[in-house]
Amino acid sequence: MLKPRKLFFTIVALMVMVFAFTSTCYGNSAEPPSILIIVSNAPDDLEISIGSEKAIAKAHMSDKVLEKYYTFYSRDLRAANDYIVKVNTGESTFEVVLKEPINTYNNIFTLDLTSQTLTPGKSLSRSILLVSLRIALTLLIEAFVFWLFGFRDKLSWAAFITINLITQGALNIWLNGFAPLGSYIFLTLAFGEILVFIAEIFAFLTFIEEHRRLRTFLYVMIANLLSLFAGGYIITVLPI
Repeated sequence: MLKPRKLFFTIVALMVMVFAFTSTCYGNSAEPPSILIIVSNAPDDLEISIGSEKAIAKAHMSDKVLEKYYTFYSRDLRAANDYIVKVNTGESTFEVVLKEPINTYNNIFTLDLTSQTLTPGKSLSRSILLVSLRIALTLLIEAFVFWLFGFRDKLSWAAFITINLITQGALNIWLNGFAPLGSYIFLTLAFGEILVFIAEIFAFLTFIEEHRRLRTFLYVMIANLLSLFAGGYIITVLPI
């Protein structure tokens, strides 16, 4: 049999592999967008459309506090006869030629209004900032619960920080690879939290011996439930 510590690292490795190779399955869910454009600090009068004057499709806008998402669905693109993106802010108008999307769904681009450029994917600085912010918020929530459960030993806190950096880091980096729309990302978050819960059960029971195992188990269960609900709320308000 595997020793507890080896078992924990085996579970973490399996969790990372699942995060790395899990593909998105939409099943009978609502259709995800074909093209999603991220715009930071977008002005209120910003409008984005695609196509020519005779066959033009306007983007659907979603506001996420620090940025806005402009989405086109496959039905919108069928109405457009080309992939020329038109950007209108009221004060200025410009066009960007977009190559035909490679994937049917979730072609993500980042629009820079200053340089008037449209770049495939999410910006690295944005990803680092948002991943770090979500990990920090999760650590604050779970640290408060950890303290309420009476954990005071320095070794327990060292294990707490290490375990959460590994599990929450893997979870949030994985989430960053998905389209940043709350309606689709919530199921992904729930699935990831289940894997995190399993990994943390083994980790905390293996590395923390300050209190009885039942108390440690209850901490992990309650902390992860709070993280799930908090994460579900965060993804409806803040960018992902």
